[in-house]
Amino acid sequence: MRVCTIASGSSGNCIYVGSESTHLLIDAGLSGKRIEQGLNEIGLCGKDIDAVLITHEHADHIQGLGVISRKLALPIYTAEKTYNAILQGGKIGKIPEGLFNEISADEIFSIGDIEVHSFSTSHDAADPLGFRFESGDKSFAIATDLGCYNDYIIRQLTDLDGILVESNHDVRMLEAGAYPYFLKQRILSDRGHLSNEEAGHLLEHILHDGLKNIILGHLSKENNYPALAMKTVCAEITMGETPYKAGDFKIDIAKRDMPGALLEW
Repeated sequence: MRVCTIASGSSGNCIYVGSESTHLLIDAGLSGKRIEQGLNEIGLCGKDIDAVLITHEHADHIQGLGVISRKLALPIYTAEKTYNAILQGGKIGKIPEGLFNEISADEIFSIGDIEVHSFSTSHDAADPLGFRFESGDKSFAIATDLGCYNDYIIRQLTDLDGILVESNHDVRMLEAGAYPYFLKQRILSDRGHLSNEEAGHLLEHILHDGLKNIILGHLSKENNYPALAMKTVCAEITMGETPYKAGDFKIDIAKRDMPGALLEW
C-alpha cells in the first residue's frame, strides 16, 4: 500500500492511494497542473492513474476534476447524487460521457488489486462518502469532512495500517475569528467538520498496536495551525482512557498546498 497527500486543506484536497500495479486519486480539488506536479514527485504521472474517487461535490474536492477527466479520460467513482450535483454546479466544464461509475455507501468494489469499501459520512453535501482501501493484508482509510462520528464510522476505521483523519479547526480560533456567524455554525454542526479535539477523540477509538501511520488532514487555513492540531490531538490521545500515548504512533500533518512524504507498508 502506498499513500501520498498531494494536498489536504480547506482550499484543495487530492490524495494518492496505490499499490505496485494500481494507482488511484481520491478527490481532485486542485488544478490539473498541480495534480500532475504532485504525482511527478512520487515518480508517477497522470497517465498512470487508473481512476479517481470523489468524496463529495464541494469545490475544494472537485475543482480539477473536469480538466483531468477530459485530458486523461479517467473513470470517476462517486455517488449518483454527488455526480448530479457536480454536473448541476456547472463549474468544472464538460465531463466526457461514459466515465461515471455509480457507487453507494457500504459498497465493496475492486479497482485493480485494491479493494475499496465506501461508507457514509456526515457532511452538508448531497451524498458524501469516506473510503477504506485494502490491498493484500494492508489497509488505509480517508475520513475527512466529518461533522461528527458514531459507532458506524468507528467500525469502518478499525484495524487499519494507516489513516488520514480530519483535524479541521481549533474551536476557540473559529469562535473568535472573522467568519460570519452562519459559517461558524455550519462548521461546528454535525454536518460540518471535526475539530482538533474531536479528531483526537475519534482516534482514541481506533488505536491499536498495528496502526503504523496517522495523518491529520483538512486543516483550516484560517482557524487552525499545524502545530496546534498536532499538540491538541497528541494531548487527547495521551490523556485519554486507552493504554496508548501519542508517542506510540507516527503522526504527521498533511500539508495544505504541497505533497507530503510517500508512505509505504
